[in-house]
Amino acid sequence: MESNWWKKSVVYQIYPRSFNDSNGDGIGDLPGIIEKLDYLQKLGIDVLWLSPIFDSPNDDNGYDIRNYETIMDEFGTMEDVELLISEAKKRGIHLVMDLVVNHTSDEHEWFAEAKKSKDNAYRDYYIWREGEGSNPPNNWGSFFSGSAWEWNEPTQDYYLHLFSKKQPDLNWESDSLRKAVYEMMHFWLNKGVAGFRMDVINLISKHPALPNGPVHPGQLFGDGSPYYMNGPKIHDYMQEMHQEVLSRGDILTVGECPGATTEDAALFSDPNRNELSMIFTFEHMSLDSGPYEKWDLRALHLPKLKKNFRKWQTELHGKGWNSLYWNNHDQPRIVSRFGNDTDYRVESAKMLATCLHFMQGTPYIYQGEEIGMTNVVFESIEDYQDLETRRMYDEKMANGAVHEDVMQSIYVKGRDNARTPMQWDDTAEAGFTTGTPWLKVNPNYKTINVQEALASPNSIFAYYQSLIQLRKELDILTEGSFVLLLPDDEEIFAYQRHWQEEMLTVYCNFSASTRDISCVHENESDVVIKNYETLEWHDNTLTLRPFEAVIFKFNKNA
Repeated sequence: MESNWWKKSVVYQIYPRSFNDSNGDGIGDLPGIIEKLDYLQKLGIDVLWLSPIFDSPNDDNGYDIRNYETIMDEFGTMEDVELLISEAKKRGIHLVMDLVVNHTSDEHEWFAEAKKSKDNAYRDYYIWREGEGSNPPNNWGSFFSGSAWEWNEPTQDYYLHLFSKKQPDLNWESDSLRKAVYEMMHFWLNKGVAGFRMDVINLISKHPALPNGPVHPGQLFGDGSPYYMNGPKIHDYMQEMHQEVLSRGDILTVGECPGATTEDAALFSDPNRNELSMIFTFEHMSLDSGPYEKWDLRALHLPKLKKNFRKWQTELHGKGWNSLYWNNHDQPRIVSRFGNDTDYRVESAKMLATCLHFMQGTPYIYQGEEIGMTNVVFESIEDYQDLETRRMYDEKMANGAVHEDVMQSIYVKGRDNARTPMQWDDTAEAGFTTGTPWLKVNPNYKTINVQEALASPNSIFAYYQSLIQLRKELDILTEGSFVLLLPDDEEIFAYQRHWQEEMLTVYCNFSASTRDISCVHENESDVVIKNYETLEWHDNTLTLRPFEAVIFKFNKNA
């Protein structure tokens, strides 16, 4: 495998429960993914990242793992995984697994043993503390509402869970725990996987004192993030993991790192430090939220988004490596979020893709993004399956919130926006299943689906094919530096990429307005890709129509 092969790769994320159901039980599965490999090969992607497929009670849709080396019955068997790996390889596609090792399920054998007694052999695999009188050990809140501590009756103390109480946090201070994790990683690499996406990996090192966190306005619990994000031993653990496991080959690793700065990212992804290939940043995904939680909605201010991307593009250039994404299983659909999912759905979906894919880094496409799938509006809270959404709703309503206001936040930011079943065609249940889907299909599947996309040469799908091909052809996308243009413009996102004698100029209109842009250096013949069939070009002036994107490439010395 070529060194750093992932720098020219494009990753496609599959949420297995919602991708393709092969047996009619309403739940996507591994044979269903295998059925669609030709589709993914046609798209042109190089890597498949699967959200967790391991045995799980499904309290948090598979991110609560009961057994790391057994497959969830609903998804299939180990033989199905092995077949998926081999069939993907035949099509030039690598498989990346989700590594969830900040926590396990409370039904994992390790925890089932650890909670029995204080002298159990697995006791130090988890984080236990005595309470403060009748109160938990500290004031930290869980990501999923409520306290981050749960009482354990047999041992008369509390265990830490930053997520659900059924997701106890692992204690990475334990040598035995780390060794068990590394053995599990070898198990999967021996199966032929090409790497790991590491779930909230920068939370695994906690400040040993576990002090109280600040209580922000309107919040019931303390913010413990200063004491569990990017903790004191995080880089020691990453370097040890590399030495013990990742050094065996050129393995793609991407760490999900909430709260990480560009300085943190440079440490994680500097190839000389032997830690990770890249991390996921979240800063650009919080710019349309209030200061303390994502459910507090605010409009995106485009100059903030541009300056955020500039920071990540320039501060990692030549030091580390970026990941590029708009969507994943935890984020709402980007065409509904930063685009226009009604009048300009196709144009804005293409524009957003253009803006992202011409930056430096490895692009990640989330299932359905390539056909412009949108957010969904379910009128009843009962139609939502996401644990985070349901608990937030209950907590807000218990504290006197108005139903309509809470639902509006869910329509905009809820995780189920990304988890509605993949829309394959216009038949019943969007061709996802012959049964009743585990989560309702978005009603707009009649017009937004893969079958329709494949039939049109001007579809969003066809546009993504072109973007993926350009990443393989143009070295400037991998190597070039980044220069932001028009930093304070509230509608136009423009930037340049420079490499050797080449230059790319990217113009993206994030609005429904029409704008004139002076283009002194560019010519119509220099266009690499555009999302309208024609250009409006007069006297070195480019007229950008609503959500239009145009890329020019030329030689600086020409």
